[in-house]
Amino acid sequence: MALVLDKEHIPRHIAIIMDGNGRWAKEKRLARTEGHREGMKRVEEIVDAADALGVRYVTFFAFSTENWRRSKTETAMLMRFLDIFLQCNLKRLIKNNIRFLAIGRKEPIPEYAWKRLIATQAQTKENSGLTLILAFNYGSRQEIADAARKIAEEALAGRLVPGDINEENFGEFLYTKGIPDPDLLIRTSGEVRISNFLLWQLSYAELCFPKVYWPEFKRQNFEEAISEYQRRTRRFGAV
Repeated sequence: MALVLDKEHIPRHIAIIMDGNGRWAKEKRLARTEGHREGMKRVEEIVDAADALGVRYVTFFAFSTENWRRSKTETAMLMRFLDIFLQCNLKRLIKNNIRFLAIGRKEPIPEYAWKRLIATQAQTKENSGLTLILAFNYGSRQEIADAARKIAEEALAGRLVPGDINEENFGEFLYTKGIPDPDLLIRTSGEVRISNFLLWQLSYAELCFPKVYWPEFKRQNFEEAISEYQRRTRRFGAV
């Protein structure tokens, strides 16, 4: 039975932690590579679903700063998958008026992969539909530390008075400058934590933890998460 969603109450920004690729592959006795490959297909499917529903921003946690602790073989493979994904989807992004953004640190991303990220941003910057954000080589504590460093530099240069720093202008120094905070966070695989992802931005988001692994997370699961969001009452600290 198809879900009936309130089109007037669609989250403006949905953030997604794509968890479970490796466990999905292991349970099926496949290489971890196959889990990540199948996971890329789900990104395409969920982007299409978000666009069709009128979501304005969707952020995928694709690669964390902690993921460099994985084997060199796996991290190299993930860099290649990023390159392939962007190369194969560029025409699709342009056709569907989707803007692409990447957030995270440059180092130690391989030069070829970084160039692909920057080029895809440049080639889609005029698009005005859904904004697809990829958190790649991203860690929220690092983002907040980088913001604090920039603020200190501005203050030392006399361009910012310390007493004028507040929540609003602090956000201007984050990687997500100009992007509204997420309304809904989805983390697949049933793990109930946010793993150093958008710590500042998720302050008032609704959290959803479906038990399905990311390679099995289809449009129906996405709509179910939105339906759950629509059944909640967001108070933002009020009664």
